[in-house]
Amino acid sequence: MAKITIGFGVVLSVLGVWGFMASGNMHWTALIPTWFGLALMFSGALAITEDAKRRMLWMHVAVTLGLLGFLGSGPRAITLLVKAHGAPLAHPLAVEAQSAMATLCLIYVALCVRSFIAARRSGNLSA
Repeated sequence: MAKITIGFGVVLSVLGVWGFMASGNMHWTALIPTWFGLALMFSGALAITEDAKRRMLWMHVAVTLGLLGFLGSGPRAITLLVKAHGAPLAHPLAVEAQSAMATLCLIYVALCVRSFIAARRSGNLSA
């Protein structure tokens, strides 16, 4: 699961850089996915260890970051869509990036929860 964490971190980082570049290097908030991605990559790298307790700690940190990423970006994207009332969006790029971040974070959290449950059931805490 640590390598998957690093992979999701890379994808989030690329999403943030893409959003920043597409906005004309004007909106620094477009880099928010990049910071979440870097934190996931860091947590994933620290989770690659033989020590089961350390691995569990860093994977729980990573899934918490993923959950915070979803909770921060998902409702914000929905709010912007609802405020538009069918009219053109004021910042369509921001809504796209927030929706993509929310989707990626939700998928990541679901994969982590599934992995944690499987590890608990098997008695193998190395997931």
